[in-house]
Amino acid sequence: MTSSHRVPPLSPQSRPYDLIICDIDGCLSPEGTAPIHLDHLAKISAYNHEAVATANAPPITLCSGRPQPFGEAMCKILGIAQVPCVFENGAWLYRLDTNQYELDPSITDQHLADVQALSRWVSTEFGTPPGTAAERQRTVGVTQQPGKIASVSLYHPDTEYLRSLMPALAEQCRRAGWPIRVSMTWLYINLDLAHISKGTGLDRLLREAKIPKDRIAGIGDTMSDLPIRERSAYFACPANAHEDIKRLADYVSPLPEAAGVVDILTRLNTRVA
Repeated sequence: MTSSHRVPPLSPQSRPYDLIICDIDGCLSPEGTAPIHLDHLAKISAYNHEAVATANAPPITLCSGRPQPFGEAMCKILGIAQVPCVFENGAWLYRLDTNQYELDPSITDQHLADVQALSRWVSTEFGTPPGTAAERQRTVGVTQQPGKIASVSLYHPDTEYLRSLMPALAEQCRRAGWPIRVSMTWLYINLDLAHISKGTGLDRLLREAKIPKDRIAGIGDTMSDLPIRERSAYFACPANAHEDIKRLADYVSPLPEAAGVVDILTRLNTRVA
């Protein structure tokens, strides 16, 4: 990575940390179908633009299971261009300043073929069956989140039904020899390559950015954000976070989602208008 991608380390007297790593769903945007709170995002964006312009506060980067196109839009909203972001649970590093998309080099063509085979199997076994529009409306199957290349994320309006599919998914991956990790978020099942995670993505980012753990702060809301916690000297959660990750946090905001992130940035002795 060239020096233009690095965050120049400053002394602790200049700013409390050199980088803030933030999840998206449950932190910057709601987990479900509720609208994004644009007023809070505007404050976070203004904070980040000032942090980049003045170097008096740590800039923000993203680490999310979301596909790259969604993450790219969030980067543009928040002005995240100087530091790579991690998307698709570690599969991708994305750099807005150069518009570079970098798939983890350990992901092979066979891995991608296995993911596609898994996607087809899920569609056949659990997808909405063919038929008339009325018939399809009566029988809602599992849908797959668009935009992912090296993983599959499954959704169903009945979250408990979706959760009940996890054993069958794990067994099929074992039987077919697909190297897939099966996990559940608040609303989705994530089917990721077993050797890829938010942690591997963050390790790639931090090796290139050359920022040590003691200069990093993190924000997350579920145990899937544990890799952020493990790589941060300071970790905080919004009020809506899962209890398991709250127990590992240095601070839990009394406010949810993006309002909580604004509060966390303020608590980090940064300026949010």
